[in-house]
Amino acid sequence: MSDEHVRTNAAQVAARLRARAARAPLQAAATVQQYTVLLQTRVKAAASGRPGPRVITGNYRRSITSHVRLTPTLLTGTVGTNAPQGMRLENGFYGTDALGRMFRQPPLPHFGPSARITRPEFRDALRAVGTLGQMR
Repeated sequence: MSDEHVRTNAAQVAARLRARAARAPLQAAATVQQYTVLLQTRVKAAASGRPGPRVITGNYRRSITSHVRLTPTLLTGTVGTNAPQGMRLENGFYGTDALGRMFRQPPLPHFGPSARITRPEFRDALRAVGTLGQMR
């Protein structure tokens, strides 16, 4: 066996990996923020007329909010409403309410369809953050 020297770029590869690892949390947070706002926009658009609920005053649509939470161990994006009619509009309601009124309200989904459209796009964007593009 000859006394050859092995040349390697291991130090450069390690430095690139460390740099990518340092960028990943910030890029993940930016991606979650972007897609949370996109989902909120889509839900509001779907809550602006058929097949979703009709806009009467705009109060319900304004109640649809988004929030991104970042802690050392958790990154979440939430889109929702605190309006009392939110669940009934999304899922429908058939029966008698607490005041004794009878309802036959069909579902007017706007959260679910918007989430189904956004979910694969969000998943792909997070995968791109995970790989952070091609290593150069």
